[in-house]
Amino acid sequence: MMNLALLGYGKMGKTIEQLAPEYDFKVSLKLDEFNNASFEGITAENFRGVDVAIDFSIPGAVAENAERVSALGVPLVVGTTGWLDQADRVKAAIAKNNTGLVWSPNYSIGVNAFFRIVAEAARLLKDEPSYGSWAWEIHHSTKKDAPSGTLLKLIEEMKQAGYARTIDVNSNRAGAHPGTHEIGFDSAADTITLRHTARGREGFARGALKAAQWVAEKTGFHEFADILFR
Repeated sequence: MMNLALLGYGKMGKTIEQLAPEYDFKVSLKLDEFNNASFEGITAENFRGVDVAIDFSIPGAVAENAERVSALGVPLVVGTTGWLDQADRVKAAIAKNNTGLVWSPNYSIGVNAFFRIVAEAARLLKDEPSYGSWAWEIHHSTKKDAPSGTLLKLIEEMKQAGYARTIDVNSNRAGAHPGTHEIGFDSAADTITLRHTARGREGFARGALKAAQWVAEKTGFHEFADILFR
């Protein structure tokens, strides 16, 4: 088995730990706000023998985590969202230390297929001005960022596909909802609604572990969809 470090040990971290043996990983290090509040847990001693780290921490910690972990020669999988304003800093660290990183706002295989489905719908309707569009999501009340990283990625995919018109964006936070994302196109003639609904965290954890298997001996900055559908 390979040794896995978890940066962040909340609900996602616990789900990853539960499923890790199915992917030939053993969780050998768990860092959270109690033992890594000032990044004091990211040491050569703690990471000795660690093959891959998975980060589901908080947005403000991602760049520092990436710099310190990559400096130890350990590749990373990042599932935390809300940090892309620091993307250049993270990419520079990965390049400097010649390590690997896989990033995605959502590690569900279904969601990554959904990105491509939405992009194709946007491409087909980009030159049809009668169709307006919306983007909406709902998550549990403890999710910190809104709109979600997944919804922002969906909007980015639409724009990259050539859909240049206004996209009305809304988010909700309530209860324990694991996540629903919806993209719609509406005209006077009809409505097209595309929706992905997660049933739980397991799909996200399995995707992150699949990415960890892939990046264990890779270098460079990669997006999960690029390695998933290559």
